[in-house]
Amino acid sequence: QVQLVESGGGLVQAGGSLRLSCAASGSIFSIDVMGWYRQAPGQHRELVATITSGSSTNYADSVKGRFTISRDNAKKTVYLQMNSLKPEDTAVYYCTMGIRSVPYITNNYWGQGTQVTVSS
Repeated sequence: QVQLVESGGGLVQAGGSLRLSCAASGSIFSIDVMGWYRQAPGQHRELVATITSGSSTNYADSVKGRFTISRDNAKKTVYLQMNSLKPEDTAVYYCTMGIRSVPYITNNYWGQGTQVTVSS
């Protein structure tokens, strides 16, 4: 079985920084795309950033220039460095990974979510 465990959320003042981590464990042959999504109260879950196995990245317009996604394949971990945080960044952040437990079959997994609260 595969499990994703997130850490690094918390409360921060506007303009501050946080770094989220998400580590995968279990039966893992390889990991394709890794990403972060977020969901604010009353809102749909939205894409924040993704990173491919070749380290190509994609960001939501709202976080470009402020957030940086990265990955450590050896540690099976994805990171989200969040700088210049704004109150509108307040949400539960979820990591996701496309994981192959066997070759040629990819399943999508989600973390449990971590709360990020930015005070004004």
